[in-house]
This record gives sequence, structure tokens and C-alpha cells, in this order.
Amino acid sequence: MRRTNLSLYYLAGYLVPAGVLLLFVPEFATKLLLSNRTYDYAPFHLAGVLLLVIGILIIQIIRYRLEQLYATTLVARALISATLLWLYLNTGDPFFGVILVIVLIGVALTGTSYLLDRREA
Repeated sequence: MRRTNLSLYYLAGYLVPAGVLLLFVPEFATKLLLSNRTYDYAPFHLAGVLLLVIGILIIQIIRYRLEQLYATTLVARALISATLLWLYLNTGDPFFGVILVIVLIGVALTGTSYLLDRREA
């Protein structure tokens, strides 16, 4: 499962920085991701700490090569993708579309890697 493990670096690579940005500078983070609205930033602080914690968990999955959780990361991101699509369609805010694309790139990367690794096993 070497490829799948490597694909999770992409996930950790956006979760940790996004978490830090949303936690400490949410207005900058939302503008960076093309938001066309002004929000109450308290929920973004909460989302930031949650992303940071999830990023730490993903780093541990990578570090300990917890193959049992690789598929779980795909299921979790499928749920996140469905929610982001719903938010984008309901708000029209490009912020949610940009995040959706970022997440889907990771899903494609991990999904392809997972299938290839399983085929070789």
C-alpha cells in the first residue's frame, strides 16, 4: 500500500495549512479561496481547529502506515465532497467550489492509488 500511503501526503498537505489559516486568519483564508461573501468568522475558527486536528490524525495514519484506515479516508472525503457540493449549489460561493475541487483531487489520487495497491496485493 505504498502508493496509497504516499497519496495521503496530499491530504495532510492541505489539511494542516488550511486549519492554521482558518484558525488564525479566516478572512484571509476565505478570500484566498475566492469567497465572494463576508461571513461571521467564529465558525471558521472552529472549522480551522477541526481541520488541524484531522490533519494531525492523517499524519499519524501516514506515519504508522495504518492501512486499515485508508478506505475510511475515502469514505470520509466522499461525505465531505457531498456536503461541499450542496453548500456550493445553495450559496453560489466559489469558496465551496474551490475546496470541493481540492478535496476531489485528493480522492482521485488516493482512490487510484488504493485500487492499484489492492490489485498488486
